[in-house]
Amino acid sequence: MRDLEYNSHKALIIAEAGVNHNGSLDIAKELIDEAKAAGADIVKFQTATLDGVVSKFASMAEYQKNNIGKTCSQKEMLSKLLLPFDNFIILSDYCKKVGIQFLSTPFDLESIHFLDGLQNIWKIPSGEITNYPYLVEIAKTGKDIILSTGMSTLKEVDECLEVLRNNGATNIKLLHCTTNYPTQMKDVNLRAMLTLRNHCKCDVGYSDHTLGIEIPIAAVAMGARVIEKHFTLDRKMKGPDHKASLEPNELKSMIEAIRNVENAIGDFEKKPVYSEKANLVAARKSIVARKPIKKGELFTEENLTTKRPGNGVSPMKWKDVIGISADRNYDVDEMIVNDRI
Repeated sequence: MRDLEYNSHKALIIAEAGVNHNGSLDIAKELIDEAKAAGADIVKFQTATLDGVVSKFASMAEYQKNNIGKTCSQKEMLSKLLLPFDNFIILSDYCKKVGIQFLSTPFDLESIHFLDGLQNIWKIPSGEITNYPYLVEIAKTGKDIILSTGMSTLKEVDECLEVLRNNGATNIKLLHCTTNYPTQMKDVNLRAMLTLRNHCKCDVGYSDHTLGIEIPIAAVAMGARVIEKHFTLDRKMKGPDHKASLEPNELKSMIEAIRNVENAIGDFEKKPVYSEKANLVAARKSIVARKPIKKGELFTEENLTTKRPGNGVSPMKWKDVIGISADRNYDVDEMIVNDRI
């Protein structure tokens, strides 16, 4: 049984702008431009209402404290990062103008209701995988879903899928993910992506928070159908996600490398490809005379050898040739020709 199955379809690449616009509509538009220029299929933002996503008691995650360099409440942090709903209408229209698909992840029920009119698919973040009311509301729309599974066990993924499917969701893709910004290489565990695929019988992908571009490329080589990667205009910008994001030139390099890998994966048939057939004669060898051979003389290991080119008798016929008498005279390096071979 084949462990991995490949096909000719390209992986869907989501350029995750998230909140790297720092609350600026103009920066958000620049991010759209860069995502398009890099070759991404989708540019994704995050939509939430401040009162709907965090309570006043929610503290910052450790990575947020480290990346921002100070400690405050999540509410205070997000108050400077969230865009108002009407900005997403502008961004959706701008994506259409630029020629890239718009997507935004909702983080509360009000945002789900708002975004339902702007997009045809949903991206559920890892933090909502245990949020029953949220999952039901998403599923009821009947739209395709991409679900990140960071921080979750296989049991929690099963429970989430059950809720989604019981409430109308049918087409769900799962993204393996490690929810830490940045993710250390030792914590990636790409093979878990294959466990998700085999256990859940879903297409899978990878949402990446590592530094660099090699892990998403490896994920595609292993069969990822979706890649999500954070990007920013400048990693030096202030905010919780910039440090674990790619800059535009890196995003472009990642996408180009992924497309190259996809072209290289091919199928399971081992055969010469068209481009290498022209090299076959030049690279392979034929049976030739090691020394002058007279007509009627027996071919032996002493008077024969193998040399390029390979358009004569194959050396794989060596045992068939040894002991046969020469049908004519041969000079050194001349290819052996005999109707009895």
